[in-house]
Amino acid sequence: MRVVVVAEESAGARALNGLASLDPVPEIAAVLTTEERPLVREAAHRLGLETSPAELVRSAAFAERLRDVDLLLNVHSLHIAHPEVVAAPRIGGFNLHPGPLPEYAGLNVPSWAIYNGEAAHGVTLHWMDDGIDTGPVAWLERFELTDADTGLSLFGKCVRRGVPLVVKLVETAAADPGSIPRDVQDPTGRRYFSAGPPNDGVLEWSAPAGEISRFVRAADYTPFPSPWGHPRATLDGREVGIAKVAPTGLAAAQPPGTIHELTEAGAVVATGDELLLVQRLHANGRYVKPSELLRH
Repeated sequence: MRVVVVAEESAGARALNGLASLDPVPEIAAVLTTEERPLVREAAHRLGLETSPAELVRSAAFAERLRDVDLLLNVHSLHIAHPEVVAAPRIGGFNLHPGPLPEYAGLNVPSWAIYNGEAAHGVTLHWMDDGIDTGPVAWLERFELTDADTGLSLFGKCVRRGVPLVVKLVETAAADPGSIPRDVQDPTGRRYFSAGPPNDGVLEWSAPAGEISRFVRAADYTPFPSPWGHPRATLDGREVGIAKVAPTGLAAAQPPGTIHELTEAGAVVATGDELLLVQRLHANGRYVKPSELLRH
């Protein structure tokens, strides 16, 4: 079994390690990754593998290197493969997507799922075709999404449940490639989400407290940079990033955006329906308590 892996981030590194743990170990003919991001490169080097630039998959010429390859595996790389590259492997190309398809196609979908108030999420391993997240589904695993989940924690759940699907694919392909599921997606259920945050990243205090809380949690990738940044809002006349909040369950009687109380625990702010405790802000490139930044 010969495979080519195009991968990024922790999911890509875990996928490489998972493939290396198989018996027999598949031949990893090439590893493609973004050189500026170290995780996959370092994992590959520990396994004695060299890496090449991920953007090679965008070139039709790269298809020639895949004619004797069984599987092309895309694990969290955002480069769109050329149609000839997708068609070149003997069995096929597969993409690990951190969301359930077809309802959560696109980018940053763990964050979108939190923002939308979903009770469950999922991870999908699907056949690659000429579209974006449109190919037939091989395996889809769904799991609970809780009120404590942040963008980072939900992304981590996708990685932990998704990498075993990649390993399962390689094992199945080695034993009986004809048994790999190929469930065509229902296009009527498809929703595609863009990379950027809702409302261009601006938080409106007139929104319900629950929606604001979901927005803040969806953008929370602390201690790593958030793909959405922190929701921006005006508080006490300053534009700040809202990094952490907690519900109070108390009805708001003041206009949205009014600071009801400022303590060491945070700023209690009126929203469209309830008071919300703002526990951490992001301003001037650092995290601060509201009491450090705002006046009484």
